Amino acid sequence: MNYAVLLRGINVGGINIKMAALREALISAGFRDVRTVLATGNVLLESGLTGPETKARIEKTLADRFGYEAWVIVLTPPALRSVVQRYPFDPERDGWHPYVIFGSDARHLAELLDAADALDPAVERVEKGEGVVYWEVVKGRTTDSPFGKSTTKTRYKPTITTRNLRTLGKMLS
Repeated sequence: MNYAVLLRGINVGGINIKMAALREALISAGFRDVRTVLATGNVLLESGLTGPETKARIEKTLADRFGYEAWVIVLTPPALRSVVQRYPFDPERDGWHPYVIFGSDARHLAELLDAADALDPAVERVEKGEGVVYWEVVKGRTTDSPFGKSTTKTRYKPTITTRNLRTLGKMLS
Protein backbone atom coordinates (compact mmCIF):
# COMPACT_ATOMS: atom_id res chain seq x y z
CA MET A 1 0.00 0.00 0.00
CA ASN A 2 1.23 3.51 -0.77
CA TYR A 3 0.95 6.19 1.88
CA ALA A 4 1.50 9.91 2.28
CA VAL A 5 2.86 10.62 5.75
CA LEU A 6 2.81 14.04 7.39
CA LEU A 7 5.15 14.43 10.36
CA ARG A 8 4.19 17.04 12.90
CA GLY A 9 6.66 19.59 14.18
CA ILE A 10 9.98 18.62 12.65
CA ASN A 11 12.54 21.19 11.54
CA VAL A 12 10.70 23.75 13.65
CA GLY A 13 10.84 24.20 17.40
CA GLY A 14 14.15 22.44 17.97
CA ILE A 15 13.43 19.05 16.41
CA ASN A 16 15.77 19.01 13.44
CA ILE A 17 15.99 15.96 11.22
CA LYS A 18 17.82 15.77 7.92
CA MET A 19 15.68 14.24 5.20
CA ALA A 20 18.41 11.73 4.32
CA ALA A 21 18.44 10.52 7.94
CA LEU A 22 14.64 10.34 7.96
CA ARG A 23 14.64 8.24 4.76
CA GLU A 24 17.33 5.95 6.16
CA ALA A 25 15.39 5.43 9.41
CA LEU A 26 12.18 4.58 7.58
CA ILE A 27 13.93 2.20 5.19
CA SER A 28 15.58 0.51 8.18
CA ALA A 29 12.10 0.11 9.69
CA GLY A 30 11.03 -1.91 6.66
CA PHE A 31 9.33 0.70 4.47
CA ARG A 32 9.99 0.75 0.74
CA ASP A 33 10.28 3.46 -1.93
CA VAL A 34 10.70 6.14 0.76
CA ARG A 35 10.71 9.65 -0.68
CA THR A 36 10.68 12.97 1.16
CA VAL A 37 9.10 16.12 -0.22
CA LEU A 38 10.68 19.39 0.91
CA ALA A 39 12.29 19.49 4.36
CA THR A 40 9.16 19.81 6.45
CA GLY A 41 8.24 16.22 7.24
CA ASN A 42 6.40 15.07 4.14
CA VAL A 43 7.03 11.47 3.15
CA LEU A 44 5.74 9.11 0.48
CA LEU A 45 6.36 5.42 1.03
CA GLU A 46 5.19 1.86 0.49
CA SER A 47 4.18 -0.33 3.39
CA GLY A 48 2.88 -3.85 3.80
CA LEU A 49 1.03 -2.67 6.92
CA THR A 50 -2.38 -1.08 7.41
CA GLY A 51 -2.58 2.68 7.86
CA PRO A 52 -2.80 2.49 11.68
CA GLU A 53 0.05 -0.04 11.81
CA THR A 54 2.15 2.17 9.54
CA LYS A 55 1.45 5.17 11.78
CA ALA A 56 2.46 3.24 14.92
CA ARG A 57 5.66 1.91 13.35
CA ILE A 58 6.72 5.32 12.04
CA GLU A 59 6.07 7.00 15.40
CA LYS A 60 8.07 4.31 17.23
CA THR A 61 10.89 4.49 14.67
CA LEU A 62 11.15 8.27 15.00
CA ALA A 63 11.05 8.10 18.80
CA ASP A 64 13.74 5.39 18.92
CA ARG A 65 15.97 6.90 16.25
CA PHE A 66 15.65 10.63 16.91
CA GLY A 67 14.63 10.70 20.57
CA TYR A 68 11.41 12.66 20.44
CA GLU A 69 7.72 11.90 20.82
CA ALA A 70 6.62 11.78 17.22
CA TRP A 71 3.11 12.24 15.84
CA VAL A 72 2.22 11.56 12.24
CA ILE A 73 -0.82 11.59 9.99
CA VAL A 74 -0.98 8.73 7.47
CA LEU A 75 -3.16 9.01 4.35
CA THR A 76 -3.52 7.14 1.11
CA PRO A 77 -2.65 9.20 -1.97
CA PRO A 78 -6.31 9.13 -3.16
CA ALA A 79 -7.43 10.49 0.23
CA LEU A 80 -4.80 13.24 0.02
CA ARG A 81 -5.87 14.06 -3.54
CA SER A 82 -9.48 14.35 -2.39
CA VAL A 83 -8.49 16.76 0.38
CA VAL A 84 -6.59 18.94 -2.10
CA GLN A 85 -9.37 18.89 -4.69
CA ARG A 86 -11.96 19.93 -2.11
CA TYR A 87 -10.11 23.05 -1.00
CA PRO A 88 -13.03 25.51 -0.80
CA PHE A 89 -11.20 28.80 -1.32
CA ASP A 90 -9.29 30.18 -4.31
CA PRO A 91 -5.85 28.57 -3.88
CA GLU A 92 -4.30 31.18 -6.17
CA ARG A 93 -5.76 34.21 -4.35
CA ASP A 94 -3.12 36.92 -4.55
CA GLY A 95 -1.69 37.85 -1.16
CA TRP A 96 -3.11 34.83 0.67
CA HIS A 97 -1.79 31.45 1.85
CA PRO A 98 -3.90 28.29 1.36
CA TYR A 99 -3.58 25.76 4.19
CA VAL A 100 -5.01 22.43 5.24
CA ILE A 101 -5.02 21.38 8.89
CA PHE A 102 -5.02 17.60 9.28
CA GLY A 103 -6.21 16.06 12.50
CA SER A 104 -6.40 12.68 14.13
CA ASP A 105 -8.89 13.84 16.80
CA ALA A 106 -12.27 15.04 15.50
CA ARG A 107 -12.92 16.88 18.78
CA HIS A 108 -9.85 19.05 18.29
CA LEU A 109 -10.84 19.90 14.73
CA ALA A 110 -14.34 20.78 15.96
CA GLU A 111 -12.85 23.05 18.65
CA LEU A 112 -10.81 24.86 16.01
CA LEU A 113 -13.88 25.27 13.81
CA ASP A 114 -15.81 26.80 16.72
CA ALA A 115 -13.63 29.90 16.26
CA ALA A 116 -14.73 30.38 12.64
CA ASP A 117 -17.58 32.81 13.32
CA ALA A 118 -15.36 35.16 15.31
CA LEU A 119 -12.67 35.45 12.61
CA ASP A 120 -12.17 38.57 10.54
CA PRO A 121 -12.68 37.44 6.92
CA ALA A 122 -10.41 40.26 5.79
CA VAL A 123 -7.59 38.36 7.53
CA GLU A 124 -8.55 34.68 7.48
CA ARG A 125 -11.31 32.18 6.83
CA VAL A 126 -11.79 28.53 7.77
CA GLU A 127 -14.12 25.82 6.58
CA LYS A 128 -14.78 22.26 7.65
CA GLY A 129 -13.57 19.42 5.45
CA GLU A 130 -13.61 15.66 5.82
CA GLY A 131 -11.11 15.05 8.63
CA VAL A 132 -9.47 18.43 7.96
CA VAL A 133 -9.95 22.15 8.42
CA TYR A 134 -9.34 24.34 5.40
CA TRP A 135 -7.79 27.72 6.17
CA GLU A 136 -6.77 30.73 4.16
CA VAL A 137 -4.91 33.64 5.70
CA VAL A 138 -3.32 36.85 4.49
CA LYS A 139 0.39 36.37 3.74
CA GLY A 140 2.48 37.50 6.68
CA ARG A 141 -0.29 36.77 9.21
CA THR A 142 -0.01 32.97 9.48
CA THR A 143 1.55 32.89 12.95
CA ASP A 144 -0.01 36.02 14.46
CA SER A 145 -3.60 35.68 13.27
CA PRO A 146 -6.18 34.63 15.87
CA PHE A 147 -6.78 31.29 14.18
CA GLY A 148 -3.07 30.68 13.61
CA LYS A 149 -2.42 31.26 17.30
CA SER A 150 -5.23 28.90 18.29
CA THR A 151 -3.65 26.03 16.32
CA THR A 152 -0.54 26.16 18.49
CA LYS A 153 -2.27 25.24 21.75
CA THR A 154 -0.42 22.47 23.59
CA ARG A 155 -3.40 20.11 23.61
CA TYR A 156 -3.40 20.05 19.79
CA LYS A 157 0.27 19.12 19.48
CA PRO A 158 -0.25 15.35 19.20
CA THR A 159 -3.27 15.55 16.90
CA ILE A 160 -2.92 18.24 14.24
CA THR A 161 -0.46 19.31 11.59
CA THR A 162 -0.77 22.08 9.01
CA ARG A 163 0.38 22.03 5.40
CA ASN A 164 0.33 24.60 2.64
CA LEU A 165 -1.87 23.44 -0.23
CA ARG A 166 1.07 23.90 -2.63
CA THR A 167 3.19 21.46 -0.59
CA LEU A 168 0.39 18.90 -0.80
CA GLY A 169 0.26 19.42 -4.57
CA LYS A 170 3.99 18.68 -4.76
CA MET A 171 3.43 15.47 -2.82
CA LEU A 172 0.84 14.38 -5.36
CA SER A 173 2.89 15.22 -8.46
